Amino acid sequence: MTQVEGTIAVPGGNVWFKRVGGGRGRPLLAVHGGPGLPHNYIRSLERLADEREVIFWDQLGCGNSERPSNPTLWTMPRSVAELDAVVKELGLNRFHIFGNSWGGMLAQQYVLDAPEGVASLTISNSIASIPEFSKMVARLKSELDPATQAAIDRHEAAGTTYSAEYQAAIRTWNETYLCRLRPWPAELEDAFRRMGPEIFETMFGPSDFHIVGTISRWDVFDRLSEIALPTLVVAGRFDECAPEHMFAMHQRIAGSRFELFESSAHMPFIEEPARFDEVMRDFLRAHDGVDAGQLPG
Repeated sequence: MTQVEGTIAVPGGNVWFKRVGGGRGRPLLAVHGGPGLPHNYIRSLERLADEREVIFWDQLGCGNSERPSNPTLWTMPRSVAELDAVVKELGLNRFHIFGNSWGGMLAQQYVLDAPEGVASLTISNSIASIPEFSKMVARLKSELDPATQAAIDRHEAAGTTYSAEYQAAIRTWNETYLCRLRPWPAELEDAFRRMGPEIFETMFGPSDFHIVGTISRWDVFDRLSEIALPTLVVAGRFDECAPEHMFAMHQRIAGSRFELFESSAHMPFIEEPARFDEVMRDFLRAHDGVDAGQLPG
């Protein structure tokens, strides 16, 4: 399969990208989450590269990209400008955009600010409001076993989140609400090893349970009705991004499609790969457009 790698200058530094595959379908730009978790964990989208080019990049500060130590860089407006620079440098005209988690937030903001050239939007396991997300994680934490809850609260209050007990509690959270597949695939473990912690801590805060960073007030829920693109909203039954919230997002976006993955948490492309691929292929084909070479089905 054809692969091309390179770097792109974006506001704040240089980022790494990879273009994979090809075909008659419009390109798919894959936006990873975190913020600061590199593209490795969404490499499952390469399975779609037999029908279209799939494009990945590591956002500034993580993975294969430069890692400037400058907290002023980690804002939503600069991140949107980075995405826009990637789109322009790669010469993307009509393309699909897929965003998972934080990547879904960034994709929403991008299409609300500058939707030209986007053929469709997929919001995967994401949110439209940080204040609402804070309520979600507080509720889900209360449903964990008491010992895990206590460990999270005690170490966050004491500032001892480096402790083995805290890390074990967070692993329990991640295996419950992020990815329920056992064992975790190598690409997911690798993404966590190569994460850019400064980005997350500056934009979110010390953890999902204490969001005090630069995007703590981010909320586009009431603007979702402005999205006029064909949109797919993907949710997981056990996701930290509550499926009820994602269904409400779908209801705000006229003509959008909602797909709930009953055996998934935050990563149905890993947890339910066959159904995920079927849903994505069907949605993308439907919105490739005749001039791009309409695919059957």
